[in-house]
Amino acid sequence: MSSPHKSRRDLDRIDRNILRILQEEGRISFTELGERVGLSTTPCTERVRRLERDGVILGYHARLDPPQLRAGLLVFVELSLDYKSGDTFEEFRRAVLRLPQVLECHLVSGDFDYLVKARISEMASYRKLLGDILLKLPHVRESKSYIVMEEVKESLALPIAD
Repeated sequence: MSSPHKSRRDLDRIDRNILRILQEEGRISFTELGERVGLSTTPCTERVRRLERDGVILGYHARLDPPQLRAGLLVFVELSLDYKSGDTFEEFRRAVLRLPQVLECHLVSGDFDYLVKARISEMASYRKLLGDILLKLPHVRESKSYIVMEEVKESLALPIAD
């Protein structure tokens, strides 16, 4: 997901500490956040709001347990398109954006054109996702799938340099 970047300004030590804490504890109060980074509540709140306005903080999210929502099976699918053009990529992009089970889709270099990350309930759902949905997307020629057997690490947290 890309964001419109405003004129980039360097983040100071306090900004970086705020971002580290918010990535782990998005529901922390401004009072507690301020205490942890050495600011009173008002200046801390102002910094967070500036980071939001500048597009550094894009949003806040609840982390959900996939199996409890019948989405315990994680799959990655490589997709190749039948030909490459701006119109082809745009048509594919518009179609894949409408698929709720697709969590991520990336145009990549290499043997395939796109890498798709999806969560579904079970193998029967995977067969339906692949055969009835992904392979019927505009211009898809072939696929290669990877079923995740164990999730070793999954994080949305970005490393923040000092």
